[in-house]
Formats: sequence, C-alpha cells, structure tokens
Amino acid sequence: MSDLQHPNSRSFELVADVYERARPEYPPEAVAWLAEKLGLAEGRSVLDLGAGTGKLTRALVPTGARVIAVEPGERMLAELRRAVPGVEARLGAAEAIPLPDESVDAITVGQAFHWFRHDEAVPELHRVLSSGGSIALIWNSRDQERPLQRDFSELIRPLLPPDRPPVGHSVKALEESELFGPVERRTFPFLQELDADGLVDRMASVSFVAAAAPDARAELERGLREIVAAEGGSVEFAYVTEVYVSRAA
Repeated sequence: MSDLQHPNSRSFELVADVYERARPEYPPEAVAWLAEKLGLAEGRSVLDLGAGTGKLTRALVPTGARVIAVEPGERMLAELRRAVPGVEARLGAAEAIPLPDESVDAITVGQAFHWFRHDEAVPELHRVLSSGGSIALIWNSRDQERPLQRDFSELIRPLLPPDRPPVGHSVKALEESELFGPVERRTFPFLQELDADGLVDRMASVSFVAAAAPDARAELERGLREIVAAEGGSVEFAYVTEVYVSRAA
C-alpha cells in the first residue's frame, strides 16, 4: 500500500479488482463534453490524476490526446495497466505530481478530487498545467432522488465514517482558488442494471464499506440481496454524472 495515498482512501486498495469489475464507466456524452471543453485532440496532452483502475483513462484514449495516468495506489495502478495497456501510467499523488512544470495541456480527475489535500494539490494542478490549460472534475454520483438509492443509503449509513470528505463541497477548493477561473458544471443521468451479485460488488467497492468489519459487510450484503429479490432479481442503479470544468488563471 502506497504512502502516497490519502489515509482515508487507502481502503480502495483492498478492493481494486472489485472496483474494476463493479464500478461503471462514464456516460459517453459526459466524456464528449469534457473532451470538448478541454480541447482534447491529437497533439494535446492530458493528465488523468487519481486515475484508479482507469475508468476515465480508457475513455480519454479515443480523443487522440497523449494520456498520462497518475495513481497513488499500487494495486489500483496494476489494474489500470491491465485494463489500459500502452497508456503511460505512473505512481504518484495529487500533492506531488511526478511531472515537470507546464507539461500537460489538461487535467482530468475522476471520482478522486474530494480525497486530495486541496491546499497542497490545487497549486500542484496549476504547476503542471501549461498556460491557459484546463481541468475537469467528474463524479458518477448516486441519484438520491431515486427511492432505491435512498434505500441503499439507509443500509450503508451505519458504516459511514464521520470524516468522509464531501464530494460537492470539495469543488469549492477549486472555485475559491485564485489559481483557477470560474467553474462550469454539467450533469448527465444514466442507469446501471445490476443483479444481486453486481449490486453487492458495487457497494463493496465503496471505500468505507471495504474497510468495515466482516459482520457489518455481511449484514449489508443480506440487506442488498433482499432488495434485489423484492425487485424481481435486478435493480436499476441510478446515477447523476457531475462534471466541473475550470481554466487555469
């Protein structure tokens, strides 16, 4: 387990294979909008920071841009290298990006920005961006407007750590920084169809669930399987993909 990781995010290393198997990729329309905003194309370069198992990395490759993936978790990085062979992949953290100054035209961060230590990471993001470069933050967030998602949230609530970083609030670190300009936001809804095994894996890929005691995980699994059985053997796992884009000042 890498010392580069945020202490509260290290439990992802326990479930790197499950994360790769169970987590969805990003809606094509969200990636297309992000790519247009960042100007991704042949001759351009993009850093996918906190790249995990490469869920976003693999979607950036077809843009033609040079893609560099940086991830602090050694097991997550190993999954990325298997899933996206040929992409330049490096071990590194947002607070100490292993790239020279002004070396990339754009940065993407998928599902990870809220784990960064923002007072250290935001200046690092700005440092490696070329003049006028842009950053995009993207999350597949569970759609809490859906009754089933609220049921899932009730099941995992007892496992929630008190210091879990809020996703939405973390964007303020970018909005309030003098190093970046205004933040533009777009949302894209989508569904993931899951059977009981798929739902159990999906929830097991959540960091604080992975870190929970075995009896608590077993109880959660029972509850999830009961919901799927009541729904006829599969559920629509609803998301809202949130994308935030800002240009370096």
